[in-house]
Amino acid sequence: MTKIKLCGLSRPCDIEAANKLKPDYIGFVFAPKSKRYVAPEQAMALKQMLLPEIQAVGVFVNEDPKNIAKLLRDHIIDMAQLHGGEDEAYIARLRQLTDQPIIQAFRVGPSTDLKKIEQSTADYVLLDSGAGTGTVFDWALIQKSPDRISLPEALTLIMWRTRSKHAAPMGWTSAPALKRADEKTKTKWRRSLPP
Repeated sequence: MTKIKLCGLSRPCDIEAANKLKPDYIGFVFAPKSKRYVAPEQAMALKQMLLPEIQAVGVFVNEDPKNIAKLLRDHIIDMAQLHGGEDEAYIARLRQLTDQPIIQAFRVGPSTDLKKIEQSTADYVLLDSGAGTGTVFDWALIQKSPDRISLPEALTLIMWRTRSKHAAPMGWTSAPALKRADEKTKTKWRRSLPP
């Protein structure tokens, strides 16, 4: 079953909209340079507003693993998404501090090392054309890969399980540029979700 993540939520009205739409996950961006950055205290307040069945994912760029583990331990987030240059040694260090799920993001381009993606020890991997731009990458770049990176072309950003023999696409994520979480915005979200 396809799972949905709405990413870059930073205001109470965003959470209210998410609670009505009921995605599987929402994302808080903890990268200070991002226009969607939220401070831990802000994320804590937003998480308290979130329906309990919706999981919160923290998005990080080369963050100190101890800071990520604290956010997970404090239940501000339920999963960690690594969007920087984190390598296998980094993931191993983070695993020593938490047993919560880890998503590793990879930018797909002409120089993408598909072997590196296939060998990731993260619980899930996410493929993107850039830093959360939501634009479609060239699907031909991953068509040469083994079956475990056989992805449906309708999706923009993909997460799939890496801990199974033949990993399969499990969901997609959207990071819309939200100006306001009114009915117009919620309608835009609804239209962007797969049927």
